[in-house]
Amino acid sequence: MIRMIQASNADHAKSYFSQALSKADYYINDQEMSGYVRGKLAERLGLTGPASKEVFFALCENVNPTTGKSLTPRTNEERRVGYDINFHSPKSLSILHALAKDDHLLKAFEASVQQTMLDIEADSKARVRKEGSYSDRSTGELMWADFIHQTARPVEGHLPDPHLHAHCFVFNATFDEAEGRVKAGQFGDIKRDMPYYQARFHKYLSDQLIDLGYGIRRTEQSFEIENVPEDVIKLFSKRTDEIGRVAKEKGITDIHELSELGARTRSKKQTGVSMTELKADWKRQIQELNPKGNPEDGARIIRHAPEMIREIVHAKDCVDQAVLHGFERASVLPDRRLLARAYRQSIGQRSIALDAVDLCLQADPRVIAIDDGNQKFLTTRQVIAEEHRMVKLARSGQGKLRPLYLEAPKLALEGKQAQAVEHVLTTSNRVSIIRGVAGSGKTTLMQEAVKHMEAAGKTVTVVAPTSEASHGVLRSEGFKQADTVTQLLLNKKRQETLAGQVLWVDEAGLLGTQDMTALLELATRQNARLILGGDTRQHSSVVRGDALRILNTVGRIQTAEVTKIYRQRNEDYRSIVTDLSHGMVESALKKLDGLGAITAVDPLKPTKELLADYKQAVKDQKSILVISPTRQQADELTLSIRKDLRDEGLLGKKEVVVHRLVNRNLTEAEKGDWSIIEEGNIIQFNQNLSGIQRGSRWRVTERTDHHVTIANSQDETQVLPTNKSSSYEIYRSKPLALSKGDKIRITRNGFDDQDKRLNNGQLLEVASVKKDGQITLLGSGGKTRYRVGKEFGHLAHAYCVTSHASQGKTVDEVFIWQPAETFPATTSKQFYVSVSRGRDRARVYTDDKETLLNYAKRVGDRTSALELLTKQPKTQQLAEQTIRQQLPRQPIKDPLKQPTPKQKQISKDDGPRI
Repeated sequence: MIRMIQASNADHAKSYFSQALSKADYYINDQEMSGYVRGKLAERLGLTGPASKEVFFALCENVNPTTGKSLTPRTNEERRVGYDINFHSPKSLSILHALAKDDHLLKAFEASVQQTMLDIEADSKARVRKEGSYSDRSTGELMWADFIHQTARPVEGHLPDPHLHAHCFVFNATFDEAEGRVKAGQFGDIKRDMPYYQARFHKYLSDQLIDLGYGIRRTEQSFEIENVPEDVIKLFSKRTDEIGRVAKEKGITDIHELSELGARTRSKKQTGVSMTELKADWKRQIQELNPKGNPEDGARIIRHAPEMIREIVHAKDCVDQAVLHGFERASVLPDRRLLARAYRQSIGQRSIALDAVDLCLQADPRVIAIDDGNQKFLTTRQVIAEEHRMVKLARSGQGKLRPLYLEAPKLALEGKQAQAVEHVLTTSNRVSIIRGVAGSGKTTLMQEAVKHMEAAGKTVTVVAPTSEASHGVLRSEGFKQADTVTQLLLNKKRQETLAGQVLWVDEAGLLGTQDMTALLELATRQNARLILGGDTRQHSSVVRGDALRILNTVGRIQTAEVTKIYRQRNEDYRSIVTDLSHGMVESALKKLDGLGAITAVDPLKPTKELLADYKQAVKDQKSILVISPTRQQADELTLSIRKDLRDEGLLGKKEVVVHRLVNRNLTEAEKGDWSIIEEGNIIQFNQNLSGIQRGSRWRVTERTDHHVTIANSQDETQVLPTNKSSSYEIYRSKPLALSKGDKIRITRNGFDDQDKRLNNGQLLEVASVKKDGQITLLGSGGKTRYRVGKEFGHLAHAYCVTSHASQGKTVDEVFIWQPAETFPATTSKQFYVSVSRGRDRARVYTDDKETLLNYAKRVGDRTSALELLTKQPKTQQLAEQTIRQQLPRQPIKDPLKQPTPKQKQISKDDGPRI
């Protein structure tokens, strides 16, 4: 992997050099290796050579050590000194290098690091701010000091583990040829594209290893060397990159804090230990792991690839997989994100060059590339045609139906809610949108509108994208026949009942373009009205396309807005949510801060205040939801909360451990990729296949080249049909401890032991546990009891959930865990959804309020293909040509220029006017 960490000032960078780069005191005797200054800028300045303390410190002070003059024009105390780009080898490589008798693996690693740094250097830029210009200019020159390290920091009581890694400290300077001077660099694009450089690094390294005779086993994110056992890899992972791991747990990203954290957690130096002694100790550990094995096994280097028939893979295969994977969940992608995926697919295939992958993507007729400033974006002809079809269907129904009422009847509602109901009752358009902000009483509005639609002789079918929204919330609110969108689209008989009637979709903002298009086609075919209720400022679909927003903004489908909020019980809190619903994030954060609702946490004890507040809320018998943007942070905080509750005696003493199935959330392309499926994974099928029953679970027993074997509970075996990846989900099995009082969440639709339905996302409480693993669960309000066994699997603790999982939930108090580690996943959508869940109070816990604001202001909308094409007038002709090719039988009318049709051509089949 590669990480990029910023040094904010000279003192921090110097401290980092002294403590972590040149003199890391866990490198003992001959473990230390000297650093070296490299790069075209270093060559220009005559600074290539050993990275001495004097040279490094001078550059940190923005001084050219050769001339004594300033390096760049501006020097201030808090200037960005540079960035530590650190490269980490796969653990198997570290182990084999540690046991090798020469440095052939070290040289391969160094060469791969240097090649990747040359890639980064080639992309370097300088800011141009002269004469009113505000742009960036390519420079292609950088200067960095690199340091190769061979071991990890020791864990107390152990010698260091092998861990081959490199630190390349890049100074904040580049040479601008146009201005003829050294200037500060623009590193934002490099940081953004770090996954792209990481994929290239892995490709360089794996190719070098193949040339040396090693077999490569590709993993989900990287690769390992074949024939290095997993138990040996785990053995030597005691403290791989310990500073980074602890920093991740505590949300620390500042380079100075990282340095201090390393000092605080560092084990004592074991003086006098040589590399020879370390190697002997590593061999001893391997021998103890396998006492019956050959003592020399630990030292043997596998120098040949295993004898197996490998599938012939070409650059096009890599691009095909990347396109299938990337555009399953996005309509538009940065080109380097897709390239990174294609590069990863080529790992282990020495015949595939990176340039070949680049050229293959450029020549791919499916893909359309659009330059947008300093970044290139990609979409596909299929996506463009799909979005055009969706917009065209929605617009074609405008003015085509007879209004249910010429004048709205007397309503029990008022204000915006009444206006929204009037809109759907009096419109002649087939498609209507109601945007209701979080907590605005959308369900109350639905109940009023449906009552009058039924009075007009219409049957209203209500659906929602998720089971919890349809079978849970909607049915509990009186819509007894509410179902999921998927079930409606699969049920032909149910579709026929829509003829001339009304289809109401709740939470429509969660629909992707494919499902939305299917609903529009259904409504058109059945001459039915389609009402779409949702909030485009909340989270959108996981799959491709923010369909509701596209219909509103690109399709210009009329939208009724419901903005008055009822959920929050006090005016100050309601005002904050109102600001967020209008995108006024800065105002909302200031109000939260003014109320004392933002807690600045201590990086060394980050969860202290949140845990105390949580326990108090439990004692006050408040309903609570803790939310974090990322699943990893949510899981880590869950462990802390549950431990505190047990320590306080707030959970039952008896505890049982059951199996938890954790969905790997792979795309269909990934599920069909044998190389990232792991032995021990659980495969659950959602369709009947030959010899496989729907709902059955199978364990992966073997994974060989292009071949995955699975077995069921009766030890019957099958080859996993990876060509039918839409038919199954892949899980990891993990232990889950449960006690009476635990809050849990259902993670997949299913039924309990008494055939009572359990919905994905449903929140429950553990009422009792038995030694045999039988669990009794209580539903909301304690009225419904469910019983499941220890093999049910689809359970998770619900002490902290992601904002996606929280959408649609309402509680008394919401605690939002938002440390710096979560900032990449922070957007205005995420923050709005998180804050708006509570009735009485919301509290935010973070270690960086200022940076949180910058991230929370990001809208988080995914660009649609049609929106991308409109950014450049030259692409309009391309768009029309693309749509013609994809939909040859349909007349082309540009949905972006087509005027709103007049309300005419009333359908005779739509029933009488009222």
